[in-house]
Amino acid sequence: MLPSDTRMEKARNEVKKQMHLGNVVAKMRRLPGLVWKKIWTVGREDPRRVIHSLKVGLALTLVSLLYLMEPLFQGIGQNAIWAVMTVVVVLEFTAGATLCKGLNRGVGTLCAGSLAFFIEYIANESGHIFRAIFIAFAVFLIGASATYMRFFPYIKKNYDYGIVIFLLTFNLITVSSYRVHNVLKIAHERFYTIAIGCGICLLMSLLVFPNWSGEDLHNSIIFKLEGLAGSIEDCVNEYFQDGGNKTHSPDNHIYKGYKAVLDSKSTEETLALHASWEPRHSRHCYRYPWQQYVKLGAALRHFGYTAVALHGCVQSEIQTPQSVLAFFKDPCIRVAKEVSKVLMELGDSIRNHRRCSPEVLSDHLHEALQDLNNAINSQPRLFLSSNHKKSRNMIAAAAAVANQKSSKDSGVSLSSVKTDTSALLEWRTKRVSDHSGESESKSLRPTLSKIAITSLEFSEALPFAAFASLLVETVARLDLVIEEVEELGRKASFRELKPGEEQITVTCEKPRAGGNAVDLQTNLGTEGTV
Repeated sequence: MLPSDTRMEKARNEVKKQMHLGNVVAKMRRLPGLVWKKIWTVGREDPRRVIHSLKVGLALTLVSLLYLMEPLFQGIGQNAIWAVMTVVVVLEFTAGATLCKGLNRGVGTLCAGSLAFFIEYIANESGHIFRAIFIAFAVFLIGASATYMRFFPYIKKNYDYGIVIFLLTFNLITVSSYRVHNVLKIAHERFYTIAIGCGICLLMSLLVFPNWSGEDLHNSIIFKLEGLAGSIEDCVNEYFQDGGNKTHSPDNHIYKGYKAVLDSKSTEETLALHASWEPRHSRHCYRYPWQQYVKLGAALRHFGYTAVALHGCVQSEIQTPQSVLAFFKDPCIRVAKEVSKVLMELGDSIRNHRRCSPEVLSDHLHEALQDLNNAINSQPRLFLSSNHKKSRNMIAAAAAVANQKSSKDSGVSLSSVKTDTSALLEWRTKRVSDHSGESESKSLRPTLSKIAITSLEFSEALPFAAFASLLVETVARLDLVIEEVEELGRKASFRELKPGEEQITVTCEKPRAGGNAVDLQTNLGTEGTV
């Protein structure tokens, strides 16, 4: 290379390095703003997250006083670290989750300590060799029995964490007692520090801005009912819009409405489990039917599948012409509005702990279905196959489009577009004789599939028939949701409907913080084993 070329290459490299360095500096300058924006967004979505973070910080500060204050440290010693670990592991977002883990940890530690003391007492009465054999046998027997108990579904669901803590504490005390003579004193101190940690966690969860799992479960069911109501109504309205106005984005409001329902099974079961540990909120000391909320959630998911299918009809490639849809637009929209109205009434009844309005759940939906049935019966010819000539013209037009695309790819322009059967015959001849390459066949494959579909003598109203069938199925599955809500009202002793509350207004209010299933899943803590 010439010296001038070398200098130009070095200059270009220097410019690239400076540009790269400038991009890095610009990203570093934007980083604090992006971090602050993310922090602000997470806190604004659910302000209770900020409060819970402050509660955890305060709890850790209080339990750290066992180390920082000399009198407390002299009384407890190095085992104060167990109190800190207990706060980190036990203090959860909701009071029910904290009670579940705290009581499991406390009872597991107490049972393990008591059993270890009994084993130690028996072992001390024997010789040194028999003592080792007895401890090994006790560890094997207790470990195998406790582990087998974890496979029982009820114990696995409610007390699995407590059994893990029981096994950990029992083995630490029993095995250590063979070499360490003051192990009983250490066990006492460890139990006291764990009790102190659990006490601080329960104090912060129950008395300082408590978050109740039952309230979150209650609000999430209301949120899902309202979300499904909006999804069904918007889906039907969008189906009858012009093709250019339909949205196919997976992040639109219709998709979000039923997605929150379909992805909530594990969240509902966890919230119901934690809610069963919480104290009773009502003046009646009966067991609140949290599991009925789980059954209602299952019915909502069963109902939500029809919303998914309806949305699929909206995004289908084969659509009924708008001229045909005009005959059935008003009856379908009325059915959707009535379904939405019923769902909103169910959500309103759960929110206010009252029975459902019989006026909303009575004959309005049946009348809307009857209007839709009359509209379909009034146009029977639309659901029969169209005349043969129209079908042949449609096939010929599709064949001409395919022939035009094929000629464009091969560099040959069409002088004219033939219609009727001559174009179809010409296209078939062209298709058989033309084997230019695999790339061309791949480009034609989507067009050929559409021709294969359109060449069948389907009725123009067939896509709408599928949509109408799904809409009727939505009404049928709505009955299951109504039954579960009425059963919830009976078990939870909802109050009777007052005369002035019969009229409701269907609104789309923003749900309370924590009602979103995605937010609830984020707020649920992870299970610890320390």
